Amino acid sequence: MRLKDKVILVTGSTTGIGEGMARTFSAEGAHVMIHGTRQKNARDLAAEMGPQASFVIGSLEDPQVPAQLIAETIARFGRLDGLVNNAATMTRGALEDTDPATFDRTLAINLKAPFLLIQSALPHFRKQGGGRVLNIGSINGYCGEANQLAYSMSKGGLTTMTRNLADAHGREGIRVNQLNVGWTLTPNEFELKKKEGLPDDWPSKVSRTYAPSGRLLSPADVAWAAVYFLSEEAPLINGAILDLEQYPLIGRNPAKESP
Repeated sequence: MRLKDKVILVTGSTTGIGEGMARTFSAEGAHVMIHGTRQKNARDLAAEMGPQASFVIGSLEDPQVPAQLIAETIARFGRLDGLVNNAATMTRGALEDTDPATFDRTLAINLKAPFLLIQSALPHFRKQGGGRVLNIGSINGYCGEANQLAYSMSKGGLTTMTRNLADAHGREGIRVNQLNVGWTLTPNEFELKKKEGLPDDWPSKVSRTYAPSGRLLSPADVAWAAVYFLSEEAPLINGAILDLEQYPLIGRNPAKESP
């Protein structure tokens, strides 16, 4: 088991990518603290995963919650080996229609909360002689779509924070890395695209321009990449930004592809 006896907190882990990681980490031997805002979902998932899992509820919009999540994880399991900053809100809005409240909420959840979580975990990592942080970013952090301005900005900031903290705390045995995730088929993404007008079978009709393999990424694809960064297979990797996408982002121009 690649994560045997490691204690890992995964924010936003009652659905989608976060749930996929929580399940995979548990199967690889980790003690997992599940986090979300829906108590029933969190309780049911923890019960399904068994005694190696527990859960904590809290909205990351509240700046007091990050410290509580860290404290409750340590109170439950006695230590913290890994922190996965997965929770995020996917907001829509271009420059002219992103209001201040949406902007503030997006950055509070997607950027400020990871900052506060790492800040709260830092004393515990130092006491233990090290720890792992894995931030879940997005390829949108490089530019993003026009109607995802605040979201893209938050993920770009996450990348800078990852590299800064990796450099600042690497000598303490603290590893901070990031996965920039591409288009992933989660239950939330499925429903979102339906609301935006796509048919029920839209995942099977995604253009090969965006899914060269013939399918979108799955939560399991992300989870297995996460296992590597949290395991003893990557003891020295620090400040790495891994793009989980099906094509190279740099230099690619889909508009010039043959139909």
